[in-house]
Amino acid sequence: MAISPTLQAAFETQGNREFATAKAYFAMACWCEARNWSGFAKLFTVQTSEEQEHAHQFFHFLVDRDVSPEVGSVPAPTSKFSDLIAVAKAAFDLERANTAAIHALYELALAEKDYAAQAFLHPFLLEQVEEEAWTDKLLDKTRQANCAGGLFNLDRHVVREVLGDQAK
Repeated sequence: MAISPTLQAAFETQGNREFATAKAYFAMACWCEARNWSGFAKLFTVQTSEEQEHAHQFFHFLVDRDVSPEVGSVPAPTSKFSDLIAVAKAAFDLERANTAAIHALYELALAEKDYAAQAFLHPFLLEQVEEEAWTDKLLDKTRQANCAGGLFNLDRHVVREVLGDQAK
């Protein structure tokens, strides 16, 4: 089943966005690890893998639609942060931008009446609800832990505290 060139380009863009997000989470993990925030580093490492998997899914969807997708270059992410709150805010912003992009892609799939693309995107729409929820929680908890002891305690439990039952 053919996919329109416009929708193909939009899927390629989203696949590349997912790779860029993975790279951004990896930069956050490295920043945290370099400062001995191992819990935060683990959280962002988990997210790195998840975003890479999402990118693969977008590109494989195109392959399944008989398209040889173009994987584009990914710009270098921000790798300098002033503190853990800035890192949490960067994750928060990343997920809100990704939500807007997924919504725009879904709108395009609706406009083009591409039912397979719409169905493919349903799990990503729901995923973004979860992504926004955990980044909101992460930012709130990081702001609340406004002393060294609070941050130390949060770092020890951040994966379970933020991701809960979905923690890997």
